[in-house]
Amino acid sequence: MVSSCTKIEFYFEVYIFKMTNPLLDFSGLPRFSDIRTEHIAPAVEELLAQGHSIVEKILCETAAPTWQNFVQPMTDAHERLFRAWGQVSHLNAVMNSPELREVYTSNLPKITKYYAEISQNKALFEKFKKLNNDSNFKRLSCAQKMVVENELRDFRLGGVDLKPEQKKSFLHIQEELSTLSSRFSDNLLDATNNFVLHTKNVEDVSGIPKDVLQTAREAAKKDGVSGWKFTLHAPSYQPIMQYANSRELRRKMYRAYSTRASEVGVSDHCSSKRADWDNTPLICKILELRKEEAKILGFDCYAEVSLVSKMASTPNQILDFLVELAAKAKPFAKHDLEELVQFAFDQLGLNKLESWDLAYVSEKLRIERYAFSDEEVKQYFPETKVLSGMFKLVENLYSITITSVEETSNVQLWHPDVKFFNINDTDGKLIGQFYIDLYARPGKQGGAWMDDAINRRRIEIEEHEIQTPVAYLNCNFAKPVNLDGKMRPVFFTHDEVIILFHEFGHGLHHLLTQVEELGVSGINGVEWDAVELPSQYMENFCWEWEVLAYMTQHIDSGVPLPRKLFDKMLAAKNFQNGLQTLRQIEYSLFDMHLHFDFNLDDGKTALQLLDKIREQVAVVIPPGFNRFPNSFSHIFAGGYAAGYYSYKWAEVLSADAYSMFEESADGVMNEKISARFRDEILAVGGSRAALESFIALRGREPKIDALLRHSGMAVK
Repeated sequence: MVSSCTKIEFYFEVYIFKMTNPLLDFSGLPRFSDIRTEHIAPAVEELLAQGHSIVEKILCETAAPTWQNFVQPMTDAHERLFRAWGQVSHLNAVMNSPELREVYTSNLPKITKYYAEISQNKALFEKFKKLNNDSNFKRLSCAQKMVVENELRDFRLGGVDLKPEQKKSFLHIQEELSTLSSRFSDNLLDATNNFVLHTKNVEDVSGIPKDVLQTAREAAKKDGVSGWKFTLHAPSYQPIMQYANSRELRRKMYRAYSTRASEVGVSDHCSSKRADWDNTPLICKILELRKEEAKILGFDCYAEVSLVSKMASTPNQILDFLVELAAKAKPFAKHDLEELVQFAFDQLGLNKLESWDLAYVSEKLRIERYAFSDEEVKQYFPETKVLSGMFKLVENLYSITITSVEETSNVQLWHPDVKFFNINDTDGKLIGQFYIDLYARPGKQGGAWMDDAINRRRIEIEEHEIQTPVAYLNCNFAKPVNLDGKMRPVFFTHDEVIILFHEFGHGLHHLLTQVEELGVSGINGVEWDAVELPSQYMENFCWEWEVLAYMTQHIDSGVPLPRKLFDKMLAAKNFQNGLQTLRQIEYSLFDMHLHFDFNLDDGKTALQLLDKIREQVAVVIPPGFNRFPNSFSHIFAGGYAAGYYSYKWAEVLSADAYSMFEESADGVMNEKISARFRDEILAVGGSRAALESFIALRGREPKIDALLRHSGMAVK
């Protein structure tokens, strides 16, 4: 028997433990300044124990399952685990360190095992079935019904109907896949971070923009060497490929970049650990496990498993879509390549156009044809004006206000470069918050992405309280640089502006939802091949004069972007678009075939499959040393396996949706159309099928016409 005094001491210790461990504090925003690696394992253990306890309590409940006594308690427990582990995963992606990686990797299998076991819990599954079949089910809201239907689907995909031995094998596969995917990402990050190219040769850096060279000089100085230091991070790599006159420098950088995390990584600039970073064996193992997972579940291939939760119904439907689009794009891509080859020969003296020449020659041809360069345009897009202009646009479109918030005890940031913002409605009510982390740095994953920190939902314990959604927006742009004795603010290329708008589109999908059930709030529950609709929709505004005119300011003169230069940009909008479109189709076909009809037992490799696809659809064939699959983290370390086609699929949706503005006489500041997009797409989240939402928006099913027109590939 435990004394009352001992009980009080016990509960007091539990309270102190929760208050001192920031990962167990769900009273507000994440406490990033307080989080330490030693907090992670205890928090995970505590939250997993809570989850198991609540599941046991639910299963002991003899009353008929309802939303209140069954779904809600499960949601509460799993949200706490999601939020805590989400903070750890986020830090692992943006502030990676050996210590954090070690504790993340050691706890990841525990998280994976917990969710996998939940998915295989037959008793929980039966309760969801009872709830679904109960006469009171029809009284639930549409969002609640969708949550239950999604849960039933996910239980089946989680192996709930498998035999005990199959369940054991399936569980092992889930744990191993999560570990392999994490390692794939780590290998790519390490291979990227550990490549360095130093040069003291002035001829090597000829043509590279001043701000890029200044950053490279400062980086070299930090290493205690003279000259310039270049890396494979985007702000260093991309300007070299686009502007460096030295073909040899471009070749070295291209080879290093295209062989990251592979067996042919450049030995001159990598440490002796590079063999440990080879993702080739991981690719094989991941594919084997996914195929085995599909077979256990009764599917013919992993692509069929993936498509259960997408708009598209079969792999062949997607392949038909991609092949048709490739047929339309290939003539344009051939024409693009022929132009480059001829220009390279006539104007630059290149007898053979290599992969490391493409960006460089394209930029030279663009300057010749349209009389402007990306670098010239970049002088007009300072970070502060771009952000304020983007915010002003969405404020006008969706009747909201966005305000910056300084770091305080309530708003803690993981890095000094991070910024934090509030979104309020017209009445001043807080409806969302978001972090923006714009700059590249060592220890941060490459690319750009949005992730959810907190989801909108109704908090049942306080009947009328709505939990405010919070998002992370991450990019990898260059940092401010000290140029000629003064700090130069960040200036974006127009492509980087488009990337920023894209991720903010994802953010708005998460932040402007009106759904009150966690499982289908924001991007949750949205079919994966429709989740890119809001992001690609936002990209279109980057080509509107009435938008760009108010978000530009020249670096020296302070004048806005001239209309004449904008018209040149617009004329060049689809420059080389045939090549870019075909490249995306190539990656999409590779991904789909890889998970549909590719057989490792035939002795072929993933790289050989990609080579075969390139022979069929590509017009540019990379050199033999290129190892693109080894860095294809979207499908091997992200959520796009058998789903990379989503970018093109959703582009059809976004182009068609945006054409509403083109059909209107009021232009892009049409409040009626914007309100309709918010109400029918952003607000509903995953509470109904994506096709239903699109039809509610457009009054019909999507058509490909707008995409072809926007891409310059419409038949005239």
